[in-house]
Amino acid sequence: MAGGGRPLKAAAVAYGGAVADISGTYELGPADGQVLIRTGREGLAARAGHDLVIEITRWSARATVPDAANGGVAAATLTAELDLSALAVRQGSGGAKPLTDRDRRDIQNTARKIIGQAAVASFASSAVIPSPSASGAAAGRGLDGGAIEGTLTLRGTSRPLRLQVSSPGPGHFRGRATVRQTDFGITPYSGFLGALKLKDEVAVEFDIRVEEIQNGSG
Repeated sequence: MAGGGRPLKAAAVAYGGAVADISGTYELGPADGQVLIRTGREGLAARAGHDLVIEITRWSARATVPDAANGGVAAATLTAELDLSALAVRQGSGGAKPLTDRDRRDIQNTARKIIGQAAVASFASSAVIPSPSASGAAAGRGLDGGAIEGTLTLRGTSRPLRLQVSSPGPGHFRGRATVRQTDFGITPYSGFLGALKLKDEVAVEFDIRVEEIQNGSG
């Protein structure tokens, strides 16, 4: 999973950007932004645990955006690979006490054991749905919002996934999806004889910036 380069107009695939400006094939990776997993906790001993923010530090993505004559943004495709063996705990909120460096290492090691050796998740889009407002003059400014629908594959199991996407500014893109661990044969972590449990559903988010679009060179 080699990191992508700067040409990340790929992200604009999801957002209804100006089609004439972003058509092409683009790659991105950690140099362009972050992919995060956010977890929650439940159970009688939930107060003893932490809500975690975990970064996937190795990932790559590629997007192909046809020109307007061939469908433009609505006909774009996006693929991504996430190396789930490359995890780094960035934050831990709540809990009986703050996370230590040792706690972070233990969490990362436990996550790798739970996920297993086949720790690569892949995503392939099947439909890009620009926001209704992302047309005409709005399209020239970039995406106001939209969605990418596709398939997430992990541990030999494939499930549909929908990414909700927004663009807070030119060349800046954010997305979020909810993943249920048990859908992929993963048993959420539990401790204290089951009194502390990781919630089955986790949020997967990305936050990326496309330098070419920000500079107006897309």
